[in-house]
Amino acid sequence: MRTRLVAVYSAAHFTVDFTCAFVMLRVISGGSAHALCFLLYNFCAFAMQAPLGVLADRLNRNRLFATCGLLLTALAGALAFAPGLAIAASALLGIGNGAFHVGGGIDVMNFQKLGALGVFVSPGAFGIYLGALLGQGNAFPVLSALLLPFLAAIAVFVFCRDGVRNTPFSLSGLSLSRMTLAAGLFLAVCLRSYLGFAADFPRAGAWGIVLVCAVAAGKASGGFIAEKLGLPQTGIAAALAAAALLLLPYHAAGIGAAFLINLTMPLTLGGMARLFPNAKGFAFGALTLALFIGTLPVL
Repeated sequence: MRTRLVAVYSAAHFTVDFTCAFVMLRVISGGSAHALCFLLYNFCAFAMQAPLGVLADRLNRNRLFATCGLLLTALAGALAFAPGLAIAASALLGIGNGAFHVGGGIDVMNFQKLGALGVFVSPGAFGIYLGALLGQGNAFPVLSALLLPFLAAIAVFVFCRDGVRNTPFSLSGLSLSRMTLAAGLFLAVCLRSYLGFAADFPRAGAWGIVLVCAVAAGKASGGFIAEKLGLPQTGIAAALAAAALLLLPYHAAGIGAAFLINLTMPLTLGGMARLFPNAKGFAFGALTLALFIGTLPVL
């Protein structure tokens, strides 16, 4: 049951990120208000996940929350083609993205397995890459990009009827040491987000394909490595090694750094979930807020 749940959520994750990247680049980027639309989308998709996470924690309907996010994503993609609705569609697209990530993220985090969390987050890298790539061309049928979220939503309903129940929501009882650790994880994700946007990684041609594979592999493997070696040991070693590789002026070093930086993603998510065991949606959303903050200097 758990394997099937993670597999369906992972496929849906690819679909959501693909659709968002495809629609934003194929439709929204050509409009007069594209700068506002991109900022609004990113705010709704990432900064809004913290309040969405609290709502999902309280409702305790993770599967339904994720499925609503899938349907909102598809609806927003369709609205984006209507004249004059680009701004509204961008906001709705971001909310759908955030709702899916929070609902699916809580369900996977409830399994208490870092490996499963890494598998869940990794397909998003391929979704964004392919959606952006095809969104700049004319060969991919728009209809297919909009139907995929509906198919993924049906899959979630049919195959994932039961999930692990949330614990009663609570943010009380947090010690100073836990708050300090949470602040450290938040700042680490801000830095990781900034580096991902600002660092001079090779992004075009064959090197771009290698890069996205390294990003996805880092996310997918990080949780499994941490389960074997320990979460803090893996995180510290990966961060130090990535920092050293970023100093080297070689494409291969940049690829290695990208792998190591993204290897820490399931670790920060899992670590924050352990600090907020009764508010996993809030924990997930707090770190996506950190992702948004990290992109602001570059945006």
